Amino acid sequence: MKVKAAELPVRKDEDRWTEAEVAEVRAVLQENIAVLEEEIVELSSHIADESGEGAGDDQADAGAKTYEREHELSLTYHSRDLIAQNERAIQRMDAGTYGVCESCGTPIGKARLKAYPRATLCVTCKQREERR
Repeated sequence: MKVKAAELPVRKDEDRWTEAEVAEVRAVLQENIAVLEEEIVELSSHIADESGEGAGDDQADAGAKTYEREHELSLTYHSRDLIAQNERAIQRMDAGTYGVCESCGTPIGKARLKAYPRATLCVTCKQREERR
């Protein structure tokens, strides 16, 4: 069930979401997903290509290759996490909970969501989280 844009929560000092604004944010999220999926394919391909090498390498070469492989795996995991965050934001749009702070339940704010569409916390809660 898709919720209408005007039903999404906003702060008291903001205008309601328009269908065009929501479509724009959704497009950004979907574009991010596509770019991240391409990065994962590229990194996975590179990791697979490197897995057969190493015979005859000295310790320094082996260490450098291991470091590079672990770095690429880390980037892959990070990209997968970002895909999940983007997909979750789209799900929240469809459910009508997009823009609600997951910590305090108040509206996150359109400006914040336009700048960082995966946001799940309002600025106050995010600052509190970062201080811990």
